Amino acid sequence: MSTIPENLKYSAEHEWIQTTDDASVVRVGITDFAQDALGDVVYVDLPEVGSEIQAGNAIGEVESTKSVSDVFAPVSGEITAVNDDLDDEPGLVNSAPYEGGWLFEVRLSDASVLDSLLDAEGYRAQVG
Repeated sequence: MSTIPENLKYSAEHEWIQTTDDASVVRVGITDFAQDALGDVVYVDLPEVGSEIQAGNAIGEVESTKSVSDVFAPVSGEITAVNDDLDDEPGLVNSAPYEGGWLFEVRLSDASVLDSLLDAEGYRAQVG
């Protein structure tokens, strides 16, 4: 059974979204369910800091020993940070998907979009 933390929001495309100390910035990663389905992650391609992203658009890739999967933007806004640790240790996506394996941070163009994302119960029902 995949780990699905209660304090996060989720997208239908298997990304998790966590609010930060700055309410207008969220941290994004892929879920335990998604990393398990991918297998061993060997490379992560992330958007550039400063780039504008639109919810629903493919903005990066996660490459595993099995396949290459697009990373979709769960929210719209500006990329404020990327997890540079993944350059040297892409396996963090597997070993710590909710901690060290986060992908990027976004300054939200509209914080109300968080209300349209799945809560843990909704995501659990989707992957159930």
